[in-house]
Amino acid sequence: MSTAHRVLRRAPRRRDRRGRGLRGMMFPVTTPAFRTRAERFDAKVLEALEPIESRWGPELTELDLAVDDVPAVDRTSPDDVVWGQGVLADARVPLAQLVPAGVDQSGMPTRARIVLYRRPLEARARDGEDLADLVHEVLVEQVAEYLNIEPDAVDGGD
Repeated sequence: MSTAHRVLRRAPRRRDRRGRGLRGMMFPVTTPAFRTRAERFDAKVLEALEPIESRWGPELTELDLAVDDVPAVDRTSPDDVVWGQGVLADARVPLAQLVPAGVDQSGMPTRARIVLYRRPLEARARDGEDLADLVHEVLVEQVAEYLNIEPDAVDGGD
């Protein structure tokens, strides 16, 4: 004797179940609106670095540039936050850090680098133009500290 079980299968769910059209990208890949906030910030950093690099390129060959979302905190307490060495802060908010060349934990030599903190810089700026100016100012200050010269000399004045 055999028993037959009836198998009920649901119809496959439609991708457009509420009639809103196909799901997908809102903007074509080739448009600037497609880029993420981090990608737009990276573009502003490269744009701000261009005039500095064209003037001081040979002196900056041993310097790397990095972007991080937020800084790492070495130690904190309710009254005081202690940032690492070389941090450029505005009203106790770190904006960038110059990390000198040295040796890492595995004994390998490291190059000097400037680390820009994206989220604090974006929070300080009112709009895109203000952010570009702020990024430029921070880069000028960090490059001046690296070269051990005045920021005015880095920015074009002698």
